[in-house]
Order: sequence, then structure tokens, then C-alpha cells
Amino acid sequence: MSRTALTGILAAALVIVCAFFPWATIESRNLVFTGVNGAGSNYGEPGKLSIILSVLAIILFFLRNRWLAIANLFVSGFLVAWTFRNMMLYARCEMGQCPTTGWALYLSFIAALVAFTCVLFTKMPPPPRR
Repeated sequence: MSRTALTGILAAALVIVCAFFPWATIESRNLVFTGVNGAGSNYGEPGKLSIILSVLAIILFFLRNRWLAIANLFVSGFLVAWTFRNMMLYARCEMGQCPTTGWALYLSFIAALVAFTCVLFTKMPPPPRR
């Protein structure tokens, strides 16, 4: 296993860990939002999809197949897009109330970017000979 694959696995695992830490806090209403706990808001639980995509990316990092490496490119790209969407959703002001964003929200986006970059730089297996 290459170093880039190991780095990608660690970055995807970091996205999973960040889903359980506070992403945003609205102090006027005493609400704390994590990726898996959106009680008191209409945000839902976007951390669950981040966890599913990260687990899938980790599995695809372990498997050595050309088509699975291409699938990992899609999964990791979707993970980056999803964490960016979460960052935009949780960091915005609504109706005059601006939340205090947590470090885990930004760290999950950075870790997803690192995982995507590792997919790009992981050496693909050669195509089969015919």
C-alpha cells in the first residue's frame, strides 16, 4: 500500500471523527449542532452521509483495481462536495442569528480535500493486457 493511500485512509477517518464534534453553536438558543445531531434545526443529519462516503472511500483505498480506483475518485469527489455544502450550510447567518462555527466543520472539509488529493496521486494499477 502506498503512502498516498494511507494518507487518504487517515483523512477519510478524520472526516468520520469530525462528524461527532460540534460544527456550529447558536448561543442565543443554547443549541449545539454536530454532524449526527441536528436537533432544533432543519439541517438534518448530514454527518451520516459523510460517514457513509468516508467508509466507502476507505474500502476503495484498500482494494487494488482500476475500476475501483475510478469509483474512489467519484466517491471522494462527492465527499468533498458534500463537506463543502455542510460548511456553507452551517456557517451561514439566518434571520439575524449567526452561529459560532466549530473547528470540526472546517477540519472535515480539509480532510475530505486531502482524501480527494490522495485519490488523484495514488498510483493506479496497470490496465490488463489483452
